[in-house]
Amino acid sequence: MAGFARYFSDAPWEKKVGYCRALRAGNHIYVTGTVAINDDGTVCAPGDAYAQTKRGLELIARALSPMGAELCDVVRTRMFVTDISRWEEYGRAHREAFGQTPPATTMVEISRLIGDGMMIEIEADAVLEE
Repeated sequence: MAGFARYFSDAPWEKKVGYCRALRAGNHIYVTGTVAINDDGTVCAPGDAYAQTKRGLELIARALSPMGAELCDVVRTRMFVTDISRWEEYGRAHREAFGQTPPATTMVEISRLIGDGMMIEIEADAVLEE
């Protein structure tokens, strides 16, 4: 479609499922669900809720950059977690990433994610000033 910009991260699931990591439509940017994987495709820090959240947010920041955005432009996140009893660990990494520009957010417990050892998947929506 005209007017849309897409960013692909080369995650193995993008081609198999048919999606892009981020899509910019006008001044809105939508970052697809992002899990904590290392650059080699392995799961980052299995069992470490804080480290996985931190890594997921790093990957979101990486996807926002080519779209002309940063984490401070994020207006909403959604966190899908496999163990909500560890909400403080996920929350600490989220708070640290967004600092003085906290977005609206949701955290929901789910039964599992696409890969073994994955504890959190994060979506983000950003809006750039017009």
